[in-house]
Amino acid sequence: MIVALLLAFLSGGIALSYEILWYRAFSFASGSRADTFGLMLGWYLVGIALGSLGVRRYCRDEDARGREDVIGSLTLLTLAANALGFLVVPALGWICTRGLRWEYGLAPVGIAAGGLGAIFPLVSHAWIKPDEQAGRHVSYIYLANILGSTLGSLGTGFVLMDHLSLAGMHVLFFFLGLTMAAILLVLGSKSRRAAGAAAIGVLAVLNGVWGTRPFDAIYEKLQDKLTFDPGRRFVHVVETKSGVITVNQKAQIFGGGIYDGAFNTSLHEDKNTVIRCYALADLHPAPKDVLMIGLSSGSWATIIANNPAVERFTIIEINGGYLQLIPKYPAVAGLLSNPKVAIEIDDGRRWMVRNPDRKFDMIVANATFHWRSNATNLLSKEFLEIIRARLKPGGFYFYNTTESKRVVLTGCAVFPHTLKIGSFLAVSDSPLELDYDRLRGTLFSYPREGGTVFDRTRPEDVRKLEETLAGLKKMVRTREVLTSGPPVPVVTDDNMGTEWERGFEVFR
Repeated sequence: MIVALLLAFLSGGIALSYEILWYRAFSFASGSRADTFGLMLGWYLVGIALGSLGVRRYCRDEDARGREDVIGSLTLLTLAANALGFLVVPALGWICTRGLRWEYGLAPVGIAAGGLGAIFPLVSHAWIKPDEQAGRHVSYIYLANILGSTLGSLGTGFVLMDHLSLAGMHVLFFFLGLTMAAILLVLGSKSRRAAGAAAIGVLAVLNGVWGTRPFDAIYEKLQDKLTFDPGRRFVHVVETKSGVITVNQKAQIFGGGIYDGAFNTSLHEDKNTVIRCYALADLHPAPKDVLMIGLSSGSWATIIANNPAVERFTIIEINGGYLQLIPKYPAVAGLLSNPKVAIEIDDGRRWMVRNPDRKFDMIVANATFHWRSNATNLLSKEFLEIIRARLKPGGFYFYNTTESKRVVLTGCAVFPHTLKIGSFLAVSDSPLELDYDRLRGTLFSYPREGGTVFDRTRPEDVRKLEETLAGLKKMVRTREVLTSGPPVPVVTDDNMGTEWERGFEVFR
């Protein structure tokens, strides 16, 4: 029975750990689309159900199979299921680079889950005798399986993902699967041990030598898909329990497979439209206390920290992996040592709820696309009310609507004063207005990398500044323009409208 408990424990841990790894890959490939987890879980559960059904049919023929035969079949099943689980993510990468939708990769999930799900009932069949103790023994094995599933999920999701790559974790679980097969081999038929040991040995050597090869450029494949080029690799890949961050050769940064900004604070080559951030200096005369939700490349944070009026700057970022990248880029490297800046690794909304007494002159959230999973947490009416309670008199909130009309009108419904700059919306209980002449003077004196953003003594800088301000004027939309169309439902925590109802119009 002890062996059965161990096998049930390992099978549960391996199966749930593979599921977590698969979800990371599918979420990355879909750009964290809200329905990704539901779709993958559905295929996973269908696979487990079909695998269990197959074991039921197998176990009906009890008289023709002895215990050694069942253990032999279980050994083969363990090897096969382990190999299939290992290959799900490489298969998804292959599917994405062939121009097929990532959803086609769900079929391998179902097949692999079927094999992994069949192990537990087969272990029960092999070790539990049909006597008066059967119920008790089933409960013991089931408990071991649940404990393995729980500890496997916790260990993989909260520990291993901060220390091992996606490929490294796959190799680890493959070897755990081989360990299970080796245990079964010792207990099975002696006549099959030599062949089984040889098979396990060969798989162990192959995986030890080439185990990470199937995962080569896996994030490039999942992100670039049909445009994948083996010669164009990411400059940086950072994997943590909070997600995957990639940086391409253009110094553009991606979070979870979706564009997240660029390492740049210059208006001379404004590839990430940072004029929207510089414009904040004109919306508040002296933003002494500032809060930013989300760090990403640190470009916006660096610009705000450079504002001489800012005295205290708090940044909340859920993924500490960004802190590993910032020192690598000179334009933002000084942010981490800036005495005005305090960075806390936490969920932005949770931090605000836990710090109700903190008030700010300005709150900024360069949030991600409105249709991504959990985007509602930073876009809903309820969150805007939390923001409102954290603003000082005259303060404002500036956040990325990613051009969702529903998000924009939600902001207009909560706050009486709004001003849209590009895809960003400034909301406040006080009037908001840009003074372009005043902003012009500000940019001539705004500190940047030992100098200023623009040098008034250089004609090319004066010319570039005028072009920049002209472009900024085209981005601005007043409240009257924003609310002139037909009304749409506001985003709430309950409806999660932008995540699940993607048919609403966007501003252009």
